[in-house]
Amino acid sequence: MQRLSGLDASFLYLETPSQVLHVCGLLTLDGSTVPGGYSFAKLKARLEERVALIPAFRRKLHNPLWNLSHPVWIEDDDFDLDHHVHRIGVPAPGDRAELAELCAHIAGQQLDRAQPLWQLHVIEGLADGQIAVLLKMHHASVDGVSGASLITHLAGLEPDAPAPAIEQPRNPAAPSPLDLLREGAGNVVRRPAEVVRLLPDLLELVPRWLGKALRGKGMPIPFTAPRTSLNGTITGHRSVAFAQLDLDDVKNVKNAFGVTVNDVVLALVAGALREFLEARGELPDDPLVATVPVSVHDRTERDHGSNKVSAFFASLPTHLPDPAARVFFLAEANRLSKDHHYDIDADMLQDWAQFSAATAFGLAVRAYSALRLAEKHPVVHNLVVSNVPGPPMPLYFLGARITGLYPLGPVFHGAGLNVTVLSNAGKVHVGLLGARELVKDLWPLADALPEALDQLLKAAG
Repeated sequence: MQRLSGLDASFLYLETPSQVLHVCGLLTLDGSTVPGGYSFAKLKARLEERVALIPAFRRKLHNPLWNLSHPVWIEDDDFDLDHHVHRIGVPAPGDRAELAELCAHIAGQQLDRAQPLWQLHVIEGLADGQIAVLLKMHHASVDGVSGASLITHLAGLEPDAPAPAIEQPRNPAAPSPLDLLREGAGNVVRRPAEVVRLLPDLLELVPRWLGKALRGKGMPIPFTAPRTSLNGTITGHRSVAFAQLDLDDVKNVKNAFGVTVNDVVLALVAGALREFLEARGELPDDPLVATVPVSVHDRTERDHGSNKVSAFFASLPTHLPDPAARVFFLAEANRLSKDHHYDIDADMLQDWAQFSAATAFGLAVRAYSALRLAEKHPVVHNLVVSNVPGPPMPLYFLGARITGLYPLGPVFHGAGLNVTVLSNAGKVHVGLLGARELVKDLWPLADALPEALDQLLKAAG
């Protein structure tokens, strides 16, 4: 039986029509590299070959009334690719604005939980003659690292690369009602003992963790972020934009200042946000606070579940006008935040998430939204900034060379902006997704990113 981990399941429990919790990847493709030329039928046939080899694309949720624990994954015996692959045309003139608006509409739609939790939209009619693909997968099924890995399984190093040999176990069949009831009841019975086992570590951690934060020796404390128009109640409407930078330029800044790539990425985001908020007349005097997801794939001792992530809070020095000062501020702040974050066991979030409850979480999110509580308490954090490692070499998605690979992460009540960065083949691809009512037009922020990089390059000499 392949049961979802508590962390995976929490993305189902916290989802509502306004807070949709899937992740998207926007790929722009050069169809001229497809052997024999691009056609939708040819792309779909190659996709079908690969989906047949990758169990993650054919599993669906099984959660009958007699299930007393988190849902389980089972094989979809009636899997039909037509339920997941859609062909659409971008409205004229087919430039980046029309493409982003179409992707924003798709990103705001919930996935059908009766089917495997993914969709792929092939978008034709772009002004530059390219093709775009928007891949949407539920966060219960993938995190940033595993999502990027799945995209590479659909791609190859050459246009005519054969389907990869993937050694993954098949999805299980639906368990019998008795087996599901028995295992679910066993999980419920074991929960008190699990709480007793986990509680001492938590009680020991909390005062130490808070002590560091209060002494300014760690990450920012939640509920201390300045309020901006990005921080309110969201609906299901989305806005999208994207940008592309040269990885060599980012590395030149990194080397000149003696910092990490992640420091430079956050400095870029801080510089762009400073310009963006200043133009809107709402630049706060204090640094913004970003939630930065962190993969624990290399530290976890748990082999169960798709999401192996933790997170830390990072100060974004939008209050500093000097680009070099922003880099040095982030280098020190990130060092403290990471040390602070490493005080927390890599598996603590996943272990405590096992106790998440569908009904309680669902009611809480709906009440939080209906009462617009995000606008009534201090701001927890301003936005999410994620840096996902990507493959360093050029990739061909089902035969078409990938020219852009823009990740689009979810937004939440109280934090209506997500900036996700992924590097591939010498480029840095930045995807921006926002809650439309809070930030209708993200292009000024996207266009500020190259300007922020230019400022850093000049400061680096």
